[in-house]
Amino acid sequence: MTAQPQGRVVDARRAKERRRTLMAAAALMASTTAAVAARARLRNWGATEDETLRRLPGDDFIFDADAATTRAVTVNAPREEVWRWLVQIGQDRGGWYSYDWLENLFGLDIHSAHTVRDEWQHLEAGDQVRAAPAGALGMQDGYVFRVARVEPGRVLVLRQRPPVHPWNATWAFVLVDDVPGSCRLLVRCRAKRTPGLSGRLAWIGGELMDPVVLVMTRRMLLGIRARSEFAHDQRRRRALT
Repeated sequence: MTAQPQGRVVDARRAKERRRTLMAAAALMASTTAAVAARARLRNWGATEDETLRRLPGDDFIFDADAATTRAVTVNAPREEVWRWLVQIGQDRGGWYSYDWLENLFGLDIHSAHTVRDEWQHLEAGDQVRAAPAGALGMQDGYVFRVARVEPGRVLVLRQRPPVHPWNATWAFVLVDDVPGSCRLLVRCRAKRTPGLSGRLAWIGGELMDPVVLVMTRRMLLGIRARSEFAHDQRRRRALT
């Protein structure tokens, strides 16, 4: 008597999960399609012409890059506030401040933090910043970036390169003072083609993924901005009481 209702409950749950997966896939496809259509205009989303041309920390790791993008956002909080959130990034740390629900559909187990944690406030060159846990997306060891450079309050450069990674690239986060009390957060990606068939395939894959990276990076920048501005506002309010 109870097996049939239980079976219906299981079927309903599975149907709900399928609908959620289809909706997520449709949302990603729509976002990606829009990004592809506007790629030329959005490739350097949020960055000024001067910022796209400006030499930034981390550029020296790949002098003759074949591709580069610069994305940016203004944050109405000082660099030190923004750094507290930026230095926490990582799958097993503060997350990526992007679309957690979408990333978790692919088993990445990411939970973006809404608080600053003392144990996540230190990175140094050579440390790992994990993007995917072991076993995710068929990768036995997961996927990690190496920290190439850290200047607390100003610069964080992540590195990936063969043979550990299929891409020879840098991912630099740079904080620049703007008007008093605010700053610019710049994200500079630079990549160099590697020789051979595997290098060409990796390059094509990276180019095809760039619209998705744009969507996720934009959300990440806005996520860091929202957290930084809220924390800064709370800090000022407490100082006035």
